[in-house]
This record gives sequence, structure tokens and C-alpha cells, in this order.
Amino acid sequence: MAEPARPTGDELLKVLAALGNPHRLRIVAALLGGRNYVSKLARDLNIGRPLLHMHLQRLEAAGLVTGELELSDDGKAMKYFELTPFSYTLTPETVAEAAYTITDDETRKEDAK
Repeated sequence: MAEPARPTGDELLKVLAALGNPHRLRIVAALLGGRNYVSKLARDLNIGRPLLHMHLQRLEAAGLVTGELELSDDGKAMKYFELTPFSYTLTPETVAEAAYTITDDETRKEDAK
């Protein structure tokens, strides 16, 4: 099996920030059993849907989960989320390599516009 591509500094920061929250770690753990829809995830994790959506957005922006809107049999829109396969190996060397590719704050501010 081929070694996964090493993340850029910006990608690594996004992933680490996304995983640097207990709610988001619990969401990843809950999705390990397979895809699930937002309402059930909220109940399973005992978290409000608006807060859950915010955390899912962060995980999705980091590429760790994907969401898909589906219609139920009764025509109700349901948003399902599932884990995206990921693997990161953190060593001093991979962190240093990523550090050299971090875009500066000015570049990130321009990208956000």
C-alpha cells in the first residue's frame, strides 16, 4: 500500500484544529460505525443540532467527513454524514516539512475574501 501524501502546512493546521475539540472527536468516534443523519447523531451525542452542524462543518472543511442530503420515504430532507478515510503520521520531520509550506497570514486573509 502506498504511503499517503503528506499534507501541506495549511492542510495539517486545518485537520489539527478540526480534531482539537472534544465534540468533534466524539463525532468522529460516532461515525466510525457508519454513516448517520444529523438528528440521530445529535441524540446519540446529546448535543443540539445547531452546535452539531457547526462541528460537522469544521470536520467537513478539513476533509474528515462528507455530507449528503437525501430524501426519506416520506419526502423529508435528511442530511447524512460519514467519515472520509484519513490517516496522518505526525513525526517531527512531517511537522517540520509542513511548517515550511504554511502560507503567511496575509495570503490566508486574501484567500478568505
